[in-house]
Amino acid sequence: MLAYSFRRLLLCTAAACTSLLSALGQDAWPQFRGPGARGVSTNLGLPDTWSAGTNIAWKTAVPGMGWSSPIIWGDQVIVTTAVSEGEVEAPRKGLYFGGERPPTKAVHQWRVLAYALSNGKLGWQTVVRSGPPPGPRHLKNSHASETPVTDGEHVYAFFGNAGLYCLDMKGRLVWSESLGVHEMRYGWGTSSSPVLHGDRIYIVRDNQDQSFMVALDKRTGKEVWRVERDEPSNFSTPFVWENGLRTELVTTGVNRTRSYDLEGRLLWEFGPGMSEIVIPTPFTDGGLLYVCAGYVGDKHRVLKPVYAIRPGAAGDIGLPDGETSNEFIAWRRENAAPYNPTPVLHDGRFYTLWDFGFLSCYDARTGAEIYDKQRIKTDGIAGFTASPWAYDGKIFCLSEDGDTYVIAAGDEYRLLHVNSLEEMCMATPAIAGKTLVIRGAQHLFGIRGKD
Repeated sequence: MLAYSFRRLLLCTAAACTSLLSALGQDAWPQFRGPGARGVSTNLGLPDTWSAGTNIAWKTAVPGMGWSSPIIWGDQVIVTTAVSEGEVEAPRKGLYFGGERPPTKAVHQWRVLAYALSNGKLGWQTVVRSGPPPGPRHLKNSHASETPVTDGEHVYAFFGNAGLYCLDMKGRLVWSESLGVHEMRYGWGTSSSPVLHGDRIYIVRDNQDQSFMVALDKRTGKEVWRVERDEPSNFSTPFVWENGLRTELVTTGVNRTRSYDLEGRLLWEFGPGMSEIVIPTPFTDGGLLYVCAGYVGDKHRVLKPVYAIRPGAAGDIGLPDGETSNEFIAWRRENAAPYNPTPVLHDGRFYTLWDFGFLSCYDARTGAEIYDKQRIKTDGIAGFTASPWAYDGKIFCLSEDGDTYVIAAGDEYRLLHVNSLEEMCMATPAIAGKTLVIRGAQHLFGIRGKD
């Protein structure tokens, strides 16, 4: 009973810290999916209705091609892109085989750009690298798919095989580091984004050559430590889990889900891996850590599970066949994980957005089903790659067609309306103040709520 009470205290403390961090971070969106990587805003006055011609505060063309998400700090909206001197084949929507494309010899410029959150005007842009891409990519990937991260003093832009670059907030290059050129599965390219904590930047480089995780000094770019990983290519961004006991680096993988301390020492793990291809990012809410993966073409692992994990684990915490919980795994639910989008948790409900256009809802504390798959687009088929987000009692799901389906949060599925931008979208949006920033294939859209 004492151990149970102590754990409850830790969970409550962690939940309070998460709420505090969320409240403090609502005027900034410094990384993929924002504060805590949760994709949730508590801001008031955010927009819930827009179209290509209405309620758009500003619309700005972005050169080149990149599916990295925008980040926001102060009045700066920061994005990355790769601009080719040659012709670029337009991405094709949906899930399909045959999207592999060989390396091109066309010279590319890798750029970091900053636009004003207030009006969308370009403040600065910096070319950090120029030359042919160091590897191939999938047609739906880009050479600028990793989302940058900022601490308000510097921007850290990672381009996979093309390197890591640190710039100050005026766009001046401070340092750069190459983490090597590594072959990726099927030649699909890279997408795992960097994360920041304290004075270090952490990057996972799971590939077909030799996978590793590395910690770098954010002031100089010098390597602090590196650990090898028994993993093939992965695409998931790692997560810094600050809980009531310690701070952990959580990584998902094809072989194992693992957590490390801040010096790269393994804390806990479980396997086998959740899916043959792993994309969704871990996140935490209410004292629990959520990890999942569900490749739609997985022929060997059909579970597509979601795990909810309690803090304090050590060693191998894997579940025997037929079991769904143990001391540190609060629950596991099979066939509840998407392929591309990271789920979103709002008001105690865990929402899974499926790539083929369905939404499911589960109890975040127990994993119990609240409602099963509900088709979002009822008059056809739509693909979804961007992760859903939530605010003001609503769940927002952005399709590749550029349509945002606005769904009432709650125990019953209810589609409120659809907002159309008429431009292909695959990047997860950013939120700050009263502004929602959506990145399309050619433009940034600043969508602002009413004062």
